[in-house]
Amino acid sequence: MQYWLMKSEPDVFGIDDLQKVSIEPWDGVRNYQARNMMRDLMQVGDQVFFYHSNCEVPGIVGIASIATKGYPDDTACNPEAKYFDPKSDPQNPRWYRVDVQFVRKLTRTISLHELREQAALQDMPLVRKGCRLSVMPVSTTEWQAILDLE
Repeated sequence: MQYWLMKSEPDVFGIDDLQKVSIEPWDGVRNYQARNMMRDLMQVGDQVFFYHSNCEVPGIVGIASIATKGYPDDTACNPEAKYFDPKSDPQNPRWYRVDVQFVRKLTRTISLHELREQAALQDMPLVRKGCRLSVMPVSTTEWQAILDLE
């Protein structure tokens, strides 16, 4: 099993939204590095920290799991979709997504500020200045260190 962190803005799609629908496609990722992780590395059953970004207190708010392997993100080919990419071709997909499934909310938000204070997390991409990736791997050691903070 691998571990991941996936960011979403709570006013767009937050942990409460995922809890209501149970399973949701994680679409709209338009970064090649994040796409490659979803397309090539994520496996059904991998665990995910659900992270709220661009909000008053950014941080980890819940846990989800990967419900499907990566598959083409058809929103890229839909001119009506928010994440339309005119260069995307359905015959040669540029963008991929996975479905994520709600597991649970954390008992509290573990803030980015708190994460940055943890010595065990100093190599985690999330705590580095300027990290803008919306999808990133989490090591087993980092996963456990974060759960211990809860």
